[in-house]
Amino acid sequence: MSGGTAIGSRVDRLEVAVRTIPTDAPEADGTLEWSATTVVLVKAYAGGREGLGFSYTAAGAASVVTDLLAPVVRGRDAMDVAGSWAAMWQAIRNVGQTGIAATAVAAVDVALWDLKARLLEVPLVVALDAVRTDVAAYGSGGFCSYSDEQLTAQLSGWVEEGLSAVKIKTGREPERDQHRLRVAREAIGDSVELYVDANGAFSRSQARAWSEVYAGHGVRWFEEPVTSDDPVGLREVRSHAAAPVEIAAGEYGWGLPDFRRLLEAEAVDCLQADVTRCGGITGFLRVGALCAAHSMDLSAHCAPQLSAHALAAVPRARHVEWFHDHVRIESMLFDGCLTPYGGRLVPDRSRPGHGLHLREDSANRFV
Repeated sequence: MSGGTAIGSRVDRLEVAVRTIPTDAPEADGTLEWSATTVVLVKAYAGGREGLGFSYTAAGAASVVTDLLAPVVRGRDAMDVAGSWAAMWQAIRNVGQTGIAATAVAAVDVALWDLKARLLEVPLVVALDAVRTDVAAYGSGGFCSYSDEQLTAQLSGWVEEGLSAVKIKTGREPERDQHRLRVAREAIGDSVELYVDANGAFSRSQARAWSEVYAGHGVRWFEEPVTSDDPVGLREVRSHAAAPVEIAAGEYGWGLPDFRRLLEAEAVDCLQADVTRCGGITGFLRVGALCAAHSMDLSAHCAPQLSAHALAAVPRARHVEWFHDHVRIESMLFDGCLTPYGGRLVPDRSRPGHGLHLREDSANRFV
């Protein structure tokens, strides 16, 4: 650290912006279709430094930042990220500590962690006391809306890049899924792990039946076979799933009670959490501690440029989702993005903070 800028620095202000970015092709999973992704960007300032955070959410999250979060963060010690997080969580009590409000907290929390690390002039993984230098990544996309040619090109591209596991969406048109599984397996070969994600498209009985089908295709990971709001159903599917299929869920968890319910129900073989939904890095680390207490691995859902840093600080870490949409958006909006090497993401220890810088010219192309 140089110049004595960190100790005693107070958060001067927050700035927020919204950018909506069209997809590069129509996209659909088992229960939803979309053609654009909205990013809420937050900058936090203190001690002459700037921290950058973001969340994948809806434009309304920006109003939560401006109206509810900024007033309780301004003037706080920039080193006290946990204190700011607690104050923000309290500030959204009456509007609900879930959904858009939780994603707003996440964007600010990431900005505050980045700001703290930059004030200390250390990489974010150092500020987080990371327990590993890198994390595994798996390719994710394989949308139900893709043609066979699009699916093959995407999956084989990830294999060429060195990823050892890939995931496709299923459940929208179940009658097509066995064909899509064969296309996927042909594209990746026998040595790469194949994952599927139904996004809660199935009933319990349907999911149990599909787990048998997936096992026949060598599928290792069955994500959200039923909705995550049904931990009993997840446990039922898990208890009947044929090896080597593992059940995963948790991406829609907002606070610790959501994750505790899944763990206490023994609903999953691996828990997921999304750093842009569960209250940011502070929330993600708390989920990581909960997983450690339950001897459960944690997988980071999406937002790979943030997830790589957060997961590196988690005791029981499985992997980061190298999600097509977010990889594309983050490479468009930010300089300093990580890329997988040998199937792993290595947080940059040569730069302070998370190492990302907003490309204003690119961001300003979108509204």
